Amino acid sequence: MKKYLLALCAIVGIFTAAQAQRTELTVSYGGYTQMDAMDCHDGGHDVNTAWGALNVGVNFNVAPNFWIGPSYTFSSTSRKHNSDNKFYYHAIMLNGRYNYYRNSIVTLYGKAGIGTVISHQTWEDHSKNNGYFAFQINPLGAQVGISNVVSMFGELGFGAQGLLQVGFKFNL
Repeated sequence: MKKYLLALCAIVGIFTAAQAQRTELTVSYGGYTQMDAMDCHDGGHDVNTAWGALNVGVNFNVAPNFWIGPSYTFSSTSRKHNSDNKFYYHAIMLNGRYNYYRNSIVTLYGKAGIGTVISHQTWEDHSKNNGYFAFQINPLGAQVGISNVVSMFGELGFGAQGLLQVGFKFNL
C-alpha cells in the first residue's frame, strides 16, 4: 500500500509540475498532531505528547484557485519513564487546497490531504516500524502576502500536520 501511495504522489507531482502555471514551497510548524490524538504508537502506554510537527510541501497551481502537491511531515516523542524508547513519525501526504476568497493582501482557503504515517520505534537493542493512515483537514486557512515571493500563513484543522499550523510560502 505504501509503495502505491508513493508512486501515486510521484506521478501526480511529475504530471502537475509539467502543467502547472505556478509553484510554491511551504514550510510550517504544527502543534498537536494526529499521531498524539489517535495512538500512532502501536498501543503503547505512557507516551509523552510529541513536540509538534515540521512540515514541508510543494504545491502546484493546476486550475484557478486550486492547488495540489505532496508534503512531508516529521515529529517525534518518547515514553515518560523510559527515555531509551523513542518514536519518530514520518508522514507523506498528497494535499489539495482551494482558495475561496482573495483580495490584494489576504487569501482564505480550505485544505485537505491523505497519505501515510510511518512510525519508527527504537529501543537500545532493536527497532520496529508501523504504518498508519494519515489525513489533514483544514477548513480555515489564511495567507498574507509579505512580498511577491514570500507569504505567511496560518491554518486551523486536524491531522498529521497539526491542529494549528503557522509557516511561510515561497513562490518559485
